[in-house]
Amino acid sequence: MSTPYPFTAVVGQSDLRLALLLNAVSPAVGGVLVRGEKGTAKSTAVRALSALLPQVDVVSGCRFSCAPAAPDPACPDGPHETGSGALRPARMVELPVGASEDRLVGALDIERALAEGVKAFEPGLLADAHRGILYVDEVNLLHDHLIDLLLDAAAMGASYVEREGVSVRHAARFLLVGTMNPEEGELRPQLLDRFGLTVEVAASREPAQRVEVVRRRLAYEDDPTGFATRWAGDEHEVRARVVAARALLPKVSLGDTALLQIAATCAGFEVDGMRADIVMARTATALAAWAGRTEVRKEDVRQAALLALPHRRRRNPFDAPGLDEDMLDRILDQFPDEEPEPDPEPEPEPEGPDDGGPEDGGPDGGPGGTPPQGGGPDVPETERQPESDAADAPEAPEAPEAPQSPEPQPSAQESTGPEQAAVRAAEPFRTKMLSVPGLGEGASGRRSRARTAHGRTTGATRPRGHLTKLHLAATIQAAAPHQKARGRAGRGLVIRKDDLRQATREGREGNLVLFVVDASGSMAARQRMGAVKGAVLSLLLDAYQRRDKVGLITFRGATAELALPPTSSVDAAAARLEQLPTGGRTPLAAGLLKAHEVLRIERLRDPSRRPLLVVVTDGRATSAGNAGGRTDSTPRELAGHSARLLQAGGVASVVVDCESGPVRLGLAGVLARDLGGPAVTLDGLRADSLAGLVKNVRTAVASTASTDSNRRAA
Repeated sequence: MSTPYPFTAVVGQSDLRLALLLNAVSPAVGGVLVRGEKGTAKSTAVRALSALLPQVDVVSGCRFSCAPAAPDPACPDGPHETGSGALRPARMVELPVGASEDRLVGALDIERALAEGVKAFEPGLLADAHRGILYVDEVNLLHDHLIDLLLDAAAMGASYVEREGVSVRHAARFLLVGTMNPEEGELRPQLLDRFGLTVEVAASREPAQRVEVVRRRLAYEDDPTGFATRWAGDEHEVRARVVAARALLPKVSLGDTALLQIAATCAGFEVDGMRADIVMARTATALAAWAGRTEVRKEDVRQAALLALPHRRRRNPFDAPGLDEDMLDRILDQFPDEEPEPDPEPEPEPEGPDDGGPEDGGPDGGPGGTPPQGGGPDVPETERQPESDAADAPEAPEAPEAPQSPEPQPSAQESTGPEQAAVRAAEPFRTKMLSVPGLGEGASGRRSRARTAHGRTTGATRPRGHLTKLHLAATIQAAAPHQKARGRAGRGLVIRKDDLRQATREGREGNLVLFVVDASGSMAARQRMGAVKGAVLSLLLDAYQRRDKVGLITFRGATAELALPPTSSVDAAAARLEQLPTGGRTPLAAGLLKAHEVLRIERLRDPSRRPLLVVVTDGRATSAGNAGGRTDSTPRELAGHSARLLQAGGVASVVVDCESGPVRLGLAGVLARDLGGPAVTLDGLRADSLAGLVKNVRTAVASTASTDSNRRAA
């Protein structure tokens, strides 16, 4: 087993250190979500935390870590007698992003069921994590079905397994810690709220601190055991302080003034529900215990708010987490603390074994040790340190390469009016569901029908290759007629490889939704473009909720531009859309050909993810742009040819018709027919409109009679 990096040797990241240590003092706080860019020691600090947790007293031989003093009466390995047990280190169980449902919650022991004819339960990761840490790296990429199971276990403190004739319940109380890079997509609001605290981390911009990070990391890689030994004293001090704070925690008084400060803060920031108040109360109490005090003060409430509220204030996925500290201070100043008792003598900060010398190199940021700037991990910080200023700012997508000035950008191929500044999007709304027809096999999501590893069982087939999900009933049915011929004796069935049956399941998949947005002069009326952006923003919100990847292409003037390559970060697409300027001619063909190129490349990268093309335009084509083609072809003819090319490739498409006014040319409808998909107006895109119910995108041009019939039915 490799030697873990010491928790106290991580440089900087004071908020991350404090949040993890508070959860070590009081697991009831509810865990930590660590958000930040790659290479900022998120995983290093989390994996090192388990070494600071006190040992756990468990019943010997119990697979579910029951406490000897109060064993779980419903434990599957019980009943247990109260008494002495065995001490073991607290576990840190890591949940891989690609884990199966069986691996998480446990399942029937198939081998014993078939060979011995008994129902035996094989525990999963939730059982292993009981009374320890459950760590999910890249938690925002976790499949929805696993998130649902985590939500249930975190809410009830127990895991319930009802499947394949097995009914098991066992305790599952764990410290949930997740790390994520917001550039790869956001987290579902339901799971986001389950994390007690959230921390934004970023790499230090101070050269001296970055040098210390490199030194410590190199020293650790050269001699992991020796490096850990040099930091053993600091580790012991912090571990002892965690134990002392846990012992003091029940004695901490949460007075009426502190409760009023907590309630006023949550109400002032319009936080939904009451979980935030409870988490803030637990966090403030843990902060007081960590500081060695028996009463909660205003500075504890303030720090608790900075850790517990930012991720609960988001009103939609495109809001960056954060908290207005000036507003927080104004709220807290309404409820001054009572006269506090004198502070106890502060404990000296632990120093590194060699005062942080060059030989003590380290990882990418975190607590303790002797970093060039900032205190050790055992000093609660109620004020942000200068080194963490970058972490306080919400992670923002890279700004698009769009002109920042409303001045025109002339081009040799353009003769229309000047470029106009970006306009704000209208208020988003709930859209109708657009789905890709047929049955796919893409990544788990919530849009189109697909064969998935998780979902409702629709049948059984012979496995092709490795068996991944056994259909027990079908397997027994296949083996039953041959038991006598196989000389069966006893309770167990005689099963051969040919009897095994694979369960086929149907669920929903996420798609690649590629937006092609017309930003030309014909779309440039400010009120009109605001409505168009509002519609695209609404579709982006729908894509976020359905776990899609998104991409954004814009076309205007003489070119089409890939403003955002396909990504899971929907809020990045929203930011690019918000700053989108308009003006110039309409190179519709160039936009469609750009979409064809992007989808071709993505099909090679991820062949199982089916695309959905959403073209937002009024259908006009006034420029060939860089689409090429015959010199005698009109821009409209080039656009039609490009659209039919996409249809021939089997790309499911929908056209959002942005044409307005009393006189309409119907060009968007012509484009939709060339693409082989439907056209929907901006008003008809709303889920609450009278235009009809949910429509599936079609990849073939429907007959006129069928189309008329469908429209009448809608």
